[in-house]
Amino acid sequence: MRLEKRALILPLLSSVIANVGIVLAQNATVNVDACPGYNATNVFNIRNGLKADLVLAGKACNVYGKDYERLSLTVTYETDNRIHLKITDPSNSRYEVPESVFPRPKSWDGNRDSPNINFRYTKSPFSFSITRKSTNEVLFNTTGYPLVFEPQYLRVKTSLPTNANIYGLGEHTNSFRLPPENTVRTLWNRDAIGGIPNGTNLYSDHPVYFEHRTTGTHGVFLLNSNGMDVKLQTVNGGTSLEYNVIGGILDFYFLAGSSPVDVAKQYAAIAGLPAEVPYWSFGLHQCRYGYQNYYEVAQVVANYSAANIPLETMWTDIDYMYKRLVFTNDPQYFPLAKMREMVSDLHARGQQYIMMVDPAVGVRPGVSGAYDRGQALGGVWMKNPDGSDFQGLVWPGVTVWPDWFNSKTPAYWENEFRLFFDPATGIDVDGAWIDMNEPAAFCMYPCSDPSAEAISQGLPPSRTSPPPASTLSLPIGTSAPSLTSNLLKRDNMYTNVLNPPYAIHNAAENLSARTVFTNVVHSNGLIEYDTHNLYGTMMSSATRGALEKRRPGLRTFIITRSTFAGAGAKVGKWLGDNLSNWGHYRNSIAGMLGFASLFQVPEVGSDVCGFSDNTTETLCARWATLGAFNPFYRNHNGDTSISQEFYRWPTVAQAARNAIDMRFRLLDYFYTAFHQAHLDGTPVLQPLWFQYPKDTNTYGIDLQFLFGESILVSPVTQENVTSISVYFPDDVFYDFKSYAVTNGAGATVDLSNIDYTEIPVHIRGGVVLPLRVSSAYTTKQLRKKDFELVVAPDRSGKASGSLYIDDGVSITQAKTYTARYTYSGKQLKVSTKGSFDVGGLKYRTVKVLGVQSAPSSVSLNGHTLASSAIAYNSTSHSVAVNVTQPLTSSFTLKWT
Repeated sequence: MRLEKRALILPLLSSVIANVGIVLAQNATVNVDACPGYNATNVFNIRNGLKADLVLAGKACNVYGKDYERLSLTVTYETDNRIHLKITDPSNSRYEVPESVFPRPKSWDGNRDSPNINFRYTKSPFSFSITRKSTNEVLFNTTGYPLVFEPQYLRVKTSLPTNANIYGLGEHTNSFRLPPENTVRTLWNRDAIGGIPNGTNLYSDHPVYFEHRTTGTHGVFLLNSNGMDVKLQTVNGGTSLEYNVIGGILDFYFLAGSSPVDVAKQYAAIAGLPAEVPYWSFGLHQCRYGYQNYYEVAQVVANYSAANIPLETMWTDIDYMYKRLVFTNDPQYFPLAKMREMVSDLHARGQQYIMMVDPAVGVRPGVSGAYDRGQALGGVWMKNPDGSDFQGLVWPGVTVWPDWFNSKTPAYWENEFRLFFDPATGIDVDGAWIDMNEPAAFCMYPCSDPSAEAISQGLPPSRTSPPPASTLSLPIGTSAPSLTSNLLKRDNMYTNVLNPPYAIHNAAENLSARTVFTNVVHSNGLIEYDTHNLYGTMMSSATRGALEKRRPGLRTFIITRSTFAGAGAKVGKWLGDNLSNWGHYRNSIAGMLGFASLFQVPEVGSDVCGFSDNTTETLCARWATLGAFNPFYRNHNGDTSISQEFYRWPTVAQAARNAIDMRFRLLDYFYTAFHQAHLDGTPVLQPLWFQYPKDTNTYGIDLQFLFGESILVSPVTQENVTSISVYFPDDVFYDFKSYAVTNGAGATVDLSNIDYTEIPVHIRGGVVLPLRVSSAYTTKQLRKKDFELVVAPDRSGKASGSLYIDDGVSITQAKTYTARYTYSGKQLKVSTKGSFDVGGLKYRTVKVLGVQSAPSSVSLNGHTLASSAIAYNSTSHSVAVNVTQPLTSSFTLKWT
């Protein structure tokens, strides 16, 4: 949530403006490509790599500071598919992303004699290239572009193919495929006030890109948390990608691929495999900034039940807090006894509850226990350069921020969660929602008087409605309805961390605008200039630790706004404060593809129906159906917008019911995909080119996507239309509901009469889908539903699939269940293993699609079935066979 109605204009000091102007004027005409670069000397081999000195090759450019005269280069073949290149200052320790925040991957089996990519270099002037062994094509090439390495400016530039296909470098709301002509991707985490505009830096920093060619895909990851511009340019027919980084070191990882999924897996090996999440987290979530009191929250739960729309988890924004102080509840509006009663009722119904937690702690001695306890530990807050607490401004007024590098902070944070969310005496939440952790701040720079600024901005805001009567009974009930259908202090050589000589294209006024100032110091001596982009991910780690202490052995569920590379190993992500319009509806697809397909943060989704401004019935209906194919599915909006719970319009309510029905029937297929992602990094959502890498028509498609590897989702993306042009690659597809066959020819097909309550969904040929036979109101109910198998053969008549089941909540599983399905030659084999107790669950039916005529005979484990067990549909060309086999059984179904 944001101060969207306030004009937070940063009044920069005139002297600062003048100084920045002088720097820009001095460097505006410098041709960095004409700088001398470096020569490689003292080159020698090491195990699986080489080392060299890089010596300045001529007169220094000193474009944004003094050029380093000597650098150190290390190149390591860490695996056959990964090269690690590192350029540092050999004389002084420069900032690097701490291992405690981003653990480095281990090297194994790398061998310079048989890698899939190679490092090549030229000594004078030094340049390097990365080449693919199988094709000898150049993947990254700095020839003609000198290296620049200065205290606050690092520059590396590579040539690219014409019309290059570049994806990544998030977070952004650009198209999924970045335009190679003139794109600047700025990485500096920012509270994007007023929506999430295209072409700007947003909440997260993921400095990795995939480049795709018809010959293969490769990846490039720069492990650096400093602010940077990454520029894609096409000049005189030549395309390039240029890094402009304002600190740290050059720490590159080059990934061989060669398939898109291979690159995703290789990046997961560096950034960390995605966390497994609870089964229940895939249900529908409901939230709103602006629920006035506990009764209004409870009434929303009751209204979903009355509307027969499955609701899994209810959320509450900062409205519950007393004067917006974290780890408090307002005793009049959200009294503890009523909150505990509401959560108890939700749990009795098989539903969950989540509350927001912000990082900023209000400076209210004697009122904020969280502040007092932090002070009692000697102050666990970030500091000014003089050692005093850095104070800024957020919702509660004057605030301080936890210093996640302080060794006392994790225990402090765990204790706050233990006290406030104690199951016996507090509010027994099932997960956490962490926000404002870029970190965001409201104080006007230079913020010399936060108290006066709090008064002028009216913080904390006053309540605008009377409290509910203390005698109100909760309208929920206790039964869910059934559906009727370690780092040493470092010195740095920075001259100006508040206004560095190279100004990245930050959409805020300067690096410290609306955030903690860049000269703030952490307990280990690191400064916010270097670590700013890590704050949200470090808060995520601390929150995960706190939740694991609350419920030992159980998976956590955390949704954050700000992330850095590797965050997906701990938390999920929502795409921030979007707008209720069709442009942001469309942008949400590319946004979630970026996180789920590239950045290894698979639990991702947008605010369904939009956060700011007023949605419409048709927009919300379409978004309800699209949202059902987001991994994280939540309806959420702001206090200045109209209420938009799904039950408020008949069309939206029906759209939600229809979409959730499909989502729940597919949920175990998707849960299996998430488990596979946790094992090896296979993306749970994929753009079409991941599965059709040689089809050039797919490279720019970001309004269709694959849910798992086998469900093609093609939402209607324009207002007031009921038709859409869907691209079908050269493959066979089956309509999810009617089973009608579409033989794709690498062309678009027009679909018409798509009701506002529907979304086009197709099954990609070649899969055996394990589906629940029907939906349910909660995932707890769903887990008791039987299965059916839908066999969708490819053009060769083959299909395969799998099913994974566990208890859905435990971090370590004592027992699991796995099934493998293979179909070929009109024969389906089901093989099961594992000892997880699936109870009395059964496979009820097997449906085979694309069958041109009724089978003459069907046998189960060699025994011919009665004709009454077989039903052929001549319209959909499908056959349904009643098998009624225990889920634990292995069996063979064959037909002629």
